[in-house]
Amino acid sequence: MAKKKSTKKSPYTITLIPGDGIGPEIVQATLTVLEATGVPLEFEEVVAGEAALALYGDPLPDNVLASIHDRKVALKGPLTTPVGRGFRSINVRIRKALDLYANLRPIRTFPGVEVPYPRVDMVIIRENTEDLYSGLEHVVVPGVVESLKVITERASLRIAEFAFRIAEQWNRKKVTSIHKANIMKLSDGLFLEAVRKVAIHHPSIEYEELIVDNAAMQMVMNPTRFDVVLTENLYGDIMSDLAAGLVGGLGFAPSANIGEDVAVFEAVHGSAPDIAGKNIANPIALILAGALMLDWLGERKAAESIRRAVEIVLREGKIRTPDLGGTASTQELARAIADRVRS
Repeated sequence: MAKKKSTKKSPYTITLIPGDGIGPEIVQATLTVLEATGVPLEFEEVVAGEAALALYGDPLPDNVLASIHDRKVALKGPLTTPVGRGFRSINVRIRKALDLYANLRPIRTFPGVEVPYPRVDMVIIRENTEDLYSGLEHVVVPGVVESLKVITERASLRIAEFAFRIAEQWNRKKVTSIHKANIMKLSDGLFLEAVRKVAIHHPSIEYEELIVDNAAMQMVMNPTRFDVVLTENLYGDIMSDLAAGLVGGLGFAPSANIGEDVAVFEAVHGSAPDIAGKNIANPIALILAGALMLDWLGERKAAESIRRAVEIVLREGKIRTPDLGGTASTQELARAIADRVRS
C-alpha cells in the first residue's frame, strides 16, 4: 500500500468524520481499539453528511475537504446517500475532489465465523474516479436518460500500477483483471490494453483476465482462485460486496481510498439507520479499516496487533454483536478487541 510520505513527527493528526446512522457508534468503537495500540493519534473532527446538510446546507462543506487535504489521512464513518433523489454521493465527491484513485478492499475469512468457504483471502482493487461513477448523466428527451461511461488511459495505467505494486508488496501471486470488453470494446478494451502494458513489467506476478459475469460465477463457485482482483469502478463496487458476502458480510469488509499522498479509510457498509443509536452495530469493518490506516502511516506492528486481536475475539466467540449471533453491544465488542490488543 502507498504509505504516507512525511517527515512529520508523532502524534499523527487525522481528520475524523463520525458519519451518519451508526457512524458515530462504530467510530467511537474504533477509537477505543486504536487507543489500545499506544500509537499517538490526534483527531480533528469535522461534520459531513446529514448533519452537515442541516447545519450548512451542504453535506460536504469545504472545511471537510480542507482538513483531509491538510492532514493527508482521514478515518470516516458511513455517510448516507439518498437513492434516486437528493444530493450526489458524498463518498464519490470526496474521492474525486482529492483524486483518491485507488480503492483497496481486503476480503478474508475469520476464525469462528461460519461461512461456506473457510480459506478466502483476496484483495479487490478498484479504480475509484471514473467509469459510470463519473456521474455524467442527462435527460436526452423526456423518458430517456443517458449516462456516460468514462475510461481513460491515464487512470487505467495508474490503477494497474497500483495493483501490481500491492501484489508485490503483499507477496501475492496473481492479478485478475475483470472487464466486459466483449461488449464494451472501446471503453473496457482501453482498460485492458493499459493493464496489459503494466503486466509485462511485472513478470513475477501471474496475470489473467475474466469477463465480469464469468468472474461473478467463479467467485461464488471457487473464491479461493482469486488473489488480487483489479477492476473498473462499477464492477469493483459490485464484486467487492459479493466477495464480502462469502466471508460473513459487510461487517468484515474494510476499505481504503488512496491517492498520491492522501488516504481516507472507512467501512464498506452503509449507515444502517434502522439500528442507529441502539449500540448493537458490528464495528469490526471500521476497526479493520483503522488497521489499514495504521499500515499506511507505517505503524505495521500496531496494525497487525489489531488484526490478531479481532481474530482471537472471533475465535473465542464469547463476545459477539447480534449480527454475529451474540448479545454484546458495539462498545463491548470494541473493548474486548482493545483488551486483546493490549495483551
